[in-house]
Amino acid sequence: MSEVPRQTGCAEFQAQLPELIGSGAIAADHPHVKECALCRELLESLETIAQAARQLFPEVEPPDELWAQIESAIEKDEFGGEQIEAAIKKDSGGER
Repeated sequence: MSEVPRQTGCAEFQAQLPELIGSGAIAADHPHVKECALCRELLESLETIAQAARQLFPEVEPPDELWAQIESAIEKDEFGGEQIEAAIKKDSGGER
């Protein structure tokens, strides 16, 4: 006997929506959206809001020197960390 696919209700679909959108899936392809005008309108509204938000905060490319600055900060931190470890060993009689 073959199993009949279970229909997704509005509440279940809407509960899954954040995960669906976050996963990069195309929510408009979900079978429930194709059948339900209410959820289709909700999805269209969310897409309109998301598009407007992207326009408010356009994607900004970081400056080319940013990675060099990050790398330099990490190197300084590592060096500082070694100095701190040496000071701790000295204060504790060489044991750690």
